[in-house]
Amino acid sequence: MLTGHIHSLETFGTVDGPGIRFVLFMQGCLLKCKYCHNPDTWNLTGGKDMHMEEVLAEIEPYINYYRSSGGGLTVSGGEATLQAHFVAELFREVKQRWELHTTLDTNGYNEGDKIKDLLDVTDLVLLDLKHIDNEKHIELTGKPNERMLHMAEWLSEHNKSMWIRHVLVPGINDDEEDLLRLGQFIGKLKGVEKFEILPYHQMGIYKWEALNWKYPLENVPSPTDEEVQRAYQLVEDGRSQSALQV
Repeated sequence: MLTGHIHSLETFGTVDGPGIRFVLFMQGCLLKCKYCHNPDTWNLTGGKDMHMEEVLAEIEPYINYYRSSGGGLTVSGGEATLQAHFVAELFREVKQRWELHTTLDTNGYNEGDKIKDLLDVTDLVLLDLKHIDNEKHIELTGKPNERMLHMAEWLSEHNKSMWIRHVLVPGINDDEEDLLRLGQFIGKLKGVEKFEILPYHQMGIYKWEALNWKYPLENVPSPTDEEVQRAYQLVEDGRSQSALQV
């Protein structure tokens, strides 16, 4: 029986895709983002093993809510694509049983061709682009950003619907030039239905403390509303510049 390594689940999610959604958080991640509010998902051997039927049984009682709201199932993490086979089979099953909308929330570190079976049964991809500058991306996450950018281009080339999300951290990824470059990159992509800025927050610090880890951004404040709007404007300016170059 197919088994997934699960961190947690949420039955009434409203921010990870359209409508009301069942959100399944997979265990394991290869990135080590300094602002991560779920560092307990990093461990590849943590979490709880759940059979496919166990997950489906958790979803079934709320099907009418998901359908009536235009929602569905979102699989997040950790990093969901590390368990691509399980997620693909789960998506396939909820489509066959209930015709649910499926959303994959990913950092983009996997390769499109390697997880094509999963992407074929994914209606929407939430792609988190953390930093457009490679060196700064390495400093922020421990990994280069090449794979993430390639994933965005792969989704664009294969006509996949995506929402691009960007966690805005003051002093880390709010540089004017970087935000303009991010907008220019997004402006060249097809299939981007939405761009979202997620303001950085410190609500996950207690999880770092529970792990006896030092929180690396302890003195970094959340962005103000004005800073968020400035970032939106700079990204939009970059997208407009990109459109003019086509």
